[in-house]
Amino acid sequence: MEVIFIRHGHGEHLNDYPNQLNTLHPGLTEFGKFQVSQLSHKLDIFSKDLVLVSPTKRTIETAYILTNQFNFTVTPLVGPRMFPQNPEFSSLLCDEIYSRKEILDLYEEVTLLDIDLDCWGDGINRMEQGIFEKYVHQLFNWIGDRYKRILIIAHDGTITNYRIFFGETGLTRKDFLGEAGIHKIKL
Repeated sequence: MEVIFIRHGHGEHLNDYPNQLNTLHPGLTEFGKFQVSQLSHKLDIFSKDLVLVSPTKRTIETAYILTNQFNFTVTPLVGPRMFPQNPEFSSLLCDEIYSRKEILDLYEEVTLLDIDLDCWGDGINRMEQGIFEKYVHQLFNWIGDRYKRILIIAHDGTITNYRIFFGETGLTRKDFLGEAGIHKIKL
């Protein structure tokens, strides 16, 4: 199985960094859309791939551009996650996820996945590490061997947390993918 992590393109909340980090539900900027469009020429996504997307506007917009509106699945299990985790840090408004209802109201054709895990409210952003790891185990147990490729469209902190979960060590913020970045792991 191959897992391909994709970081969303440049977001509106980064136009006046760090002054706009508390913008609710920022989308992609025109430059962010261009970045993702450029990435789409380098990355083939097939209808038989599982595409998991964070429940934020900027990741959903990224998914629409990359998949040419193929089916993709939105789940808080790949939503924003702080890295490094620090209980002293507060959550940013830009990392608040859409609720189930908001997603269905805004994006009627999108599939939702939560596999009966309680994370649609607060998401995984500040979730205790042990619970996060348990949820990732459950997600990949649910995936099983049904897919050869899983694409996860998410955020730098989330991607870094997943990379550590899958065994990479010594990662820091310097290892973030950056806008429209990609990282592949063979499992």
